[in-house]
Amino acid sequence: MYYRESGRQAWPPGLTPSAARRQRLRALAAADPPPGLIAYRGRSPVGWVSLGPRADYAKLQRSPVMKPVDAQPVWSVVCFVVPPQHRHQGVATTLLRGAIAYARRRGVALLEAYPIDKQERGRDDWLWHGAKSMYDKAGFVEVARRRPQRPVVRLQLA
Repeated sequence: MYYRESGRQAWPPGLTPSAARRQRLRALAAADPPPGLIAYRGRSPVGWVSLGPRADYAKLQRSPVMKPVDAQPVWSVVCFVVPPQHRHQGVATTLLRGAIAYARRRGVALLEAYPIDKQERGRDDWLWHGAKSMYDKAGFVEVARRRPQRPVVRLQLA
């Protein structure tokens, strides 16, 4: 939800902020397109990727790093969540492949992402945007870089 909201939020009368957020999250989960994809190992969830039309992510519009590159309509791959016990097993890579296949099935022409690009390996919990090397291997091409370690990458699907 973090990237989908920006600025102060108006809460419905009679609801606490946490109850209102839960209500919004339930509505988002029931919407089309869904807010992301879940990876399973057997019946256990092992990861999540958030993706969808860029316009659905209010914070991207205001971000100095992730602001629009141009006026082309894109879907954004915003973040990954992989619990520590499932990291370093290819879960994020599998989620990215699934996101690409899903976007193709939906008729998306251009997929965009905002990975981390560091020379040295850092803490995994700061890689929720994904590593640039993962996107490179999937065929994404850098189209902008507004901060030294934060490129914007795209994959042409159609």
